[in-house]
Amino acid sequence: MGNHAHCDCCLSRRQCLQYVGSAALATGLIGKALEPALGQAKPAAADEHIPVETLRPHPTVRITAAILQMPRPYWLGWPGTTYDLDRFQKLYRSQADASAKRLGIALDLLPDPIQDEHGYASLVQRVKEQKPDALLIILQHMSCWGWADRLSRDAGVPLLIFSPIGTSFTGHVIGFSRRPGVYVASTLEWAGVEAGFRMVRAKRLFEESRILWIHGNQRGETVLDHLGTKVRQIPRDMFNQLFDTVPATPEVKDIAADGRRHAKKIVEPTPQDSINSARAYVTAKHLLRQEKANALSMDCLGMVGAKLVPTPPCFAWTRLQDEGITAGCEADLFGATSLMLTSYLLGRTSYMNDPVAETYKNLLITAHCTCGTRIAGFDKPPAPYILRNHSESALGVSTQVLWPVGQPITLIRFTGPGEIIIDTGKVVSNVNTPPAGGCRTSLELAMDDIEDVRDVLGFHQCVTLGNHRREVESWAQLYGLRVVHSPRYAPQPAEVGA
Repeated sequence: MGNHAHCDCCLSRRQCLQYVGSAALATGLIGKALEPALGQAKPAAADEHIPVETLRPHPTVRITAAILQMPRPYWLGWPGTTYDLDRFQKLYRSQADASAKRLGIALDLLPDPIQDEHGYASLVQRVKEQKPDALLIILQHMSCWGWADRLSRDAGVPLLIFSPIGTSFTGHVIGFSRRPGVYVASTLEWAGVEAGFRMVRAKRLFEESRILWIHGNQRGETVLDHLGTKVRQIPRDMFNQLFDTVPATPEVKDIAADGRRHAKKIVEPTPQDSINSARAYVTAKHLLRQEKANALSMDCLGMVGAKLVPTPPCFAWTRLQDEGITAGCEADLFGATSLMLTSYLLGRTSYMNDPVAETYKNLLITAHCTCGTRIAGFDKPPAPYILRNHSESALGVSTQVLWPVGQPITLIRFTGPGEIIIDTGKVVSNVNTPPAGGCRTSLELAMDDIEDVRDVLGFHQCVTLGNHRREVESWAQLYGLRVVHSPRYAPQPAEVGA
């Protein structure tokens, strides 16, 4: 199964966690630049507030765009002589400008359509000189597909193609739309084009991000292939040492009160537990700023097991996720990048889970003690949640986020920087603990296109609200990542004696 972070039944949960936590080291991604230095975190200034927006990456995203047409007047051929070229070109220019403004993208849309070889050569030269993050072409005649085919090779940048209905047949797109480095939107829905803009922006967000990898006792930095994301490892003790310097400031008290005020119910956590969780949140912000990082993944279980902090950071991670800052558990580096993908591409929180096969009902149970509440989108109302303690240690504050029953979900998991598992299903129920054991946010899922849930691939897959399979697959194709799905049917066992 290669790099899949999949745990066979012969492994204990602790062994599973050790495996996924060290997966990046095992593949040689981290380690070449490590130095055996413990390092010290700078004490937090007691009353200093760090605005969370200053921790997010703010990359420049540049897209060059052009309309491709045939010389006028049109005669025969689609989109047809009755098609109002001027009106629709004006509409598409307006929509492209609006999308670019909404997403913070610098759009260079050529003022005149490309309609001959001279114009084509000028476009290619422009792209090679300016080196944008992507090229968008808007097709206005079926005969323009020859240029599109050449641009996929000549442009040298990811290619977005908008083919309004009437400018392509199935034969034009069947193979072309599956090429690496290409995204085709054959539709009248402009949202399909804007999805391509979001893909380009998401890749730039990965490239401009640094993940703070908090584990072990060493310091070092590397860059992930394919994604371009920087990873900085720092010693685990830097977090608990800094935590000890963070007092119960007015900001800490406000965060603690806010978490309790908006909870649907509070079961175990005391007010002091909430204060400690808010201190962990402030600690994380200070470390992110000190290390010039935009996301983090920490050996939280190891820290709690060693009793270095009075609370797991579960609720602190929930709040950071809701604010668009990826905060991953258990030093699982590719769990963190999976969380980043749902944030950067899909604009919502998700949670990495420990998967359990419910064999009587053939459902997958996905459980963890950290889950963001902005599961429908950062701009949508939060999901209801219950405040619980961390199930494995009975310490601190974690969230049991209540997901909408009957709604579709997507499971997303990077197995490495160049491969991603994608599966879909729907929410059947929210599982309570007790009577179940395990983590606080716990869902029963009915999986799509998988006959037996025991065959679901991966560990620490990220559970995301909505069916995003096509969009995530398209993003992976645009940037050359391999996509893997769980098998529909279980592999047939070898015959005895074979």
